[in-house]
Amino acid sequence: MGSHESDANDSATDSATGGLPTPVTEAGRQGVRALLAAPGRAVIGLDFDGTLAPIVSDPALARAHPDALAALVALAPEVASIAVITGRPAEVAVRYGGFAGVPGLDHLVVLGAYGAERWDAATGEVTAPEPPPGVAAVREELPGVVGRTGAWIEDKGRALAVHTRRAPDPQAAFDTLREPLFALAARHGLMVEPGRLVLELRPPGMDKGVALTEHVRETGAGSVLYAGDDLGDLPAYAAVEALRGEGVPGVLVCSGSDEVPRLRERADVVVGGPPGVVRLLTSLAAALR
Repeated sequence: MGSHESDANDSATDSATGGLPTPVTEAGRQGVRALLAAPGRAVIGLDFDGTLAPIVSDPALARAHPDALAALVALAPEVASIAVITGRPAEVAVRYGGFAGVPGLDHLVVLGAYGAERWDAATGEVTAPEPPPGVAAVREELPGVVGRTGAWIEDKGRALAVHTRRAPDPQAAFDTLREPLFALAARHGLMVEPGRLVLELRPPGMDKGVALTEHVRETGAGSVLYAGDDLGDLPAYAAVEALRGEGVPGVLVCSGSDEVPRLRERADVVVGGPPGVVRLLTSLAAALR
């Protein structure tokens, strides 16, 4: 796969890719060329936390990078679709991203709860089925399992996330809770998605890879770029790789983090967190004009 630069610096740029960071793989370079050649058939998939928004100790305080909205407004009219794919409820991601009522974002959708919910900028409406009963059961039992570990429970409606970043010893709390949370989820037909000092309990069957693949097929996209930062983004990476095998060129972008080396190792391009993602989106919009 080749080595990557530090998070402090985005990958090198190249005139052959319109001033965009140059992917370290040939598959990534093919993806960039396809995107630049036919942007109207391109899907841009983006995680929210850690990709469009900096990671913070309290998830309720997360907000999109100050320049993210301008970058999305510049890029959205040039491509088939921008899909923000997140484990958060769609309405929350829309609010924290500041996406509602913004001119120029008609081509943006938010696929919340790993695709179970959808918000369309063109209509301003959220569509979502009822959450499965296992979520309510876990919601009732979870405080007793978390106990005095110092972890914090985030209720996402269709999922519950246990964050240890604010615990006195975040990694120790994470390690302590891992086994009992997996057992709790199994008892109620849920699954656990580990992340960066977070364990999320949610219904099986939907992940960012499923959501991205369905959206690419729905739009009839001829190319796809996906940017993420955490373990929950690995299914989306796998989806892009599968789509490449079907003849849909793709680009994998890591919103760089030393906490999740598995993404860095598989990425075609590594950028320096949300500021790097914003620069990438801004450069892409400029290259397409």
